[in-house]
This record gives sequence, C-alpha cells and structure tokens, in this order.
Amino acid sequence: MIHYIYSDMISMIKYLPYGMLIGIPIVAILLYMVLKVGKRKDKKPAALLPVVIFGFYVALMIVITFLSRESGSRDGMDLKLFSTWGINTRNNAYVVENVLLFIPYGFFGSMAFAKLRHFFPSMILGTATSLAIECMQLVTKRGYFQTDDIWTNVLGTIIGFCVFRLLFCFKAFKRKSEEVLQESEDTT
Repeated sequence: MIHYIYSDMISMIKYLPYGMLIGIPIVAILLYMVLKVGKRKDKKPAALLPVVIFGFYVALMIVITFLSRESGSRDGMDLKLFSTWGINTRNNAYVVENVLLFIPYGFFGSMAFAKLRHFFPSMILGTATSLAIECMQLVTKRGYFQTDDIWTNVLGTIIGFCVFRLLFCFKAFKRKSEEVLQESEDTT
C-alpha cells in the first residue's frame, strides 16, 4: 500500500507548475479578501504567509482532483459508506491518500484564518470543500462521486485542524510557562 501512495504522490509532481499557475489568482483573491475585510471590521489583519500557503494548497488540490484526470475518464456514484476500504491494496491506498490530501488543508486553513481555529467551522469548510469537489468530479466526469471520499477528506481536515490546535496549544503553554518562570525569577 505504501508503494502505491508513494508512486501516486510522485506522479503528481509534474502537475506542480500548473498548481502554481492556478494558485496565483486564488492567492490574489484570498489576499484581497483578507486585507479589505480586515480593514473594514477594524480587526488585526491575518498574517499573509499562511494565507498565501493556503491559497497555493487549494490550487494544488484543484489540480490533483481535476486537472490530473481526463474529462469523461470516470463516471458514476458510490453512495455506500465504507465501500472502498478492504477491496484491495490499491483502493486502501486511495482511502489513505484522500485523508492525506486534506490534512494540510485543515492545518493551513486554521493557520490562515482565525475563524477556522474552531472545530466546527473547520469541519464545515472541509465538508463543503469535499462535497464541492465530489460534485464537480461527477459533473465533469473526472472522478467518481463517493461518500467514502467525503468522509475521508473530512477526517483529513479534522486531523489537520487537531495538529494545528496541538501546536497552537503547545506554543501557548510554552509562552505561559516562560512568563511564569520569568515572574518567579523577578520576585527572587
């Protein structure tokens, strides 16, 4: 199974230039939204680097889920839950790849946008994105509409969110510990 996952990831490298090209307008739109909306609401603007990384990752997901496949190459729906896992090693690899694809999405989304630093908004965005991808794959016939894909993508988003939260909490804990140590040193 690891061999399949590795070979699929390597085969996607050739699509990176297309992802970068598609990412430029996505990043421009995200930056425009962050800078304009942040100013109007008198809120501190988001750090721009995470927004840029998130935008390019969204573009890479578009390339992987649409442009790496020929139109009309896949058609159909599979609404049976957990129908993909256990058929064979290849399908098991697809399940793992779907989870892996959305882990950075959950992580970078939470890093880029403060509203996504909460569980439900992050999960809802992952669900909506996955559902949109599946619907577009069905319409363009560039992929099968599978409920398994939606669940695994949401799982990946949740894992990415949890990794971000763990790092965020660890960073906050470390900062608080350093403040307490500093205070104890100042009092002695």
